[in-house]
Amino acid sequence: MTTSVNHTTEHPTHRLDVALPAPYERAVKRYEELVPAADTARFGQLASWQAALDLAEINAPHGFMIYWRTDVTSDMAGSGSGWKCTAYLMGNHTIAERMFRHDPATMLHAPLRTALYADVHGDTRFVVDRPSSLFDSYGTPAITAVGEELDQLLAGLLTLLGATPPKELSG
Repeated sequence: MTTSVNHTTEHPTHRLDVALPAPYERAVKRYEELVPAADTARFGQLASWQAALDLAEINAPHGFMIYWRTDVTSDMAGSGSGWKCTAYLMGNHTIAERMFRHDPATMLHAPLRTALYADVHGDTRFVVDRPSSLFDSYGTPAITAVGEELDQLLAGLLTLLGATPPKELSG
């Protein structure tokens, strides 16, 4: 008989809130061009993991795919909030697998939650929790290394969006 032990892990998370140079609608369009929707139906039909890795290279040219999207602006219509916002789950399951094999709990943070919004001044912002600050909390060097790799991919994506990546993503 195994004994089940509950535990709690406290970990700091660094939320990155990055200015984007484009107006909100243009920034959303560009983000969705750079981070295409995951072709989950096609991934599900593949005969091997190598085929999934190959398709991910094509489907995620900058490392990431969108697994979920919601127009928060529309969802909040009538609330009086007035914000423009789109939220996403962005990631790459072929990268996430390299953490999942060590600890399935990493799927709590993969894919990454991201949001683009227009602030009170109309400036466009991109917000995400720094991947390495999420995955370091699992205490496994291989998982930490993937989190740091995701930091680099995120820095590259922000650069492609015309933003200056925060210094925290440089290692």
